[in-house]
Amino acid sequence: MTAAPLLAADDEPRAAAELAGAGAAVRRSRAERQTIVLDTAERLFSARSSRSVGMDELVRETGLGKMTVYRLFKSKDDLVGAYLSRKAATLLAFIDAELVRLEGDPRAALLSVVDAVERDVTRTGFRGCPFNNVSSEYDDPQHPARSAAADYKFELYGRLEKLSEQVAPGNGEDLAAQLHLIIDGMYLSGGLLGPDGPASHGRRLAERLIAIATGQV
Repeated sequence: MTAAPLLAADDEPRAAAELAGAGAAVRRSRAERQTIVLDTAERLFSARSSRSVGMDELVRETGLGKMTVYRLFKSKDDLVGAYLSRKAATLLAFIDAELVRLEGDPRAALLSVVDAVERDVTRTGFRGCPFNNVSSEYDDPQHPARSAAADYKFELYGRLEKLSEQVAPGNGEDLAAQLHLIIDGMYLSGGLLGPDGPASHGRRLAERLIAIATGQV
């Protein structure tokens, strides 16, 4: 794990100014400071990799004091995990909103998840699944990044399984596993081979698997 460094000497006045509201220092809530740090981490990690971004660089990019950042995230490992956890919460919230919108039509809900993945992998600047990219940088299975990535995939699978069981009672577990593999494959292929590669066939394959599971083929 990456330990937090000692507070730099030139950071003390800046931190004190933040706490006291002296000079031109801007008072921000803890939530606002967390957002600044996580937004900065997302920008830097997405452009390069979490491994290649040091905490000193990240602190400079936030415009916050080092002590402030380390009060929010005690180590870089914790920050990387928090970055993925926030991304997971955002994606799952979008999926859940789609499931509510399509309530009563589980087939359409399942395909809407695949459609969302297709839009993601075909957008400009797509560099692969952040959960796969970041978690693969760390060997320790207990690393916060690995844990956050695994939690996200578990939560996604749970939603797919619930919908799949509604679509194909008795075959929901198998269908959900197959759709989950399609999604992982689309992210991997899209990142390596581009939007016109095998990732572009994900939707049609999902439709076929649903048809097979429901006895329509």
